[in-house]
Amino acid sequence: MFGYVRADTPYLYIKDDALYRAMYCGVCKGIGQVCGHTARMGLSYDVTFLSVILHNILGEDVKIEKQHCLTHCIRSRNMAEVDELTRKLGALNTVLVYYKYTDDIADGDRGRGKRLWFKKGFKRVKKAYPEIERIVRENLAKQEEIERAKTDSVDRAADSTAVMLAEFSDYALGEKATPYTYNLFYAVGKWIYLIDALDDYDKDMKKRAYNPFALAYKAACKKELCEGEYGKEVEFIFHAIFFDIRENLGQISFRFNRDLSDNILLRGLPMMTKRIMSGCNCMGRKNKEQRKADKSAQRKNTK
Repeated sequence: MFGYVRADTPYLYIKDDALYRAMYCGVCKGIGQVCGHTARMGLSYDVTFLSVILHNILGEDVKIEKQHCLTHCIRSRNMAEVDELTRKLGALNTVLVYYKYTDDIADGDRGRGKRLWFKKGFKRVKKAYPEIERIVRENLAKQEEIERAKTDSVDRAADSTAVMLAEFSDYALGEKATPYTYNLFYAVGKWIYLIDALDDYDKDMKKRAYNPFALAYKAACKKELCEGEYGKEVEFIFHAIFFDIRENLGQISFRFNRDLSDNILLRGLPMMTKRIMSGCNCMGRKNKEQRKADKSAQRKNTK
């Protein structure tokens, strides 16, 4: 569920790349203030994106200055100052990571040791920001019910994650929240869930774990799903999400430069979708299953 929301770097202005890096450091510092330093290991670009767009919608300017930190203790770098919104995002990041490892443990995967790094921070969030913990916990519980029911609808499967992000946006934006901001973050949350499910398709098939694409299309592997007869349908699902993002984004007033937000939403998400559908992971490298499939295809072609 983490690491998919990225900027399309070749099309990113230098000024926006500098802002993105500074905001990333700002969220990291926010996590440290609210949840403790060990929880900073769970920092993701997904929450950095939320920091970028929510600050812009709220009209809260970000002060950036050169500072040192635990990671950059020798050379200083530009970092965004921590404000209340950044603290809330740090709390959200920690709660999401904690529940991710809790889910991994329930699925029989390793995660107990990793979850310990975030246990103290999670307790701090429950005390300082109980509403954030409630939003995540209740929607993940609904998500678990959907998965237990073996729902074969891709839209229904992604609903709880989408609602979770939309509810958090309402909480963070307060009076600045509108139906357009709710719908925008709903669409982004839906995309995050579905791109994660698509990325994990082969792994879920091997483990016989729940995957909405597997139940809806019953393809033997992700390569067959994305390149076979169902490929166009899968593409349409994501194009429909991108349409919702564009329509709602156009109705939202931004107080500052919106180039970075537009790059992530209008270029970064489609870029990542294309990458995952082609058999690569979020870093652009082909996964183990895809490499095996490619080698198998090469052997057949040489015979």
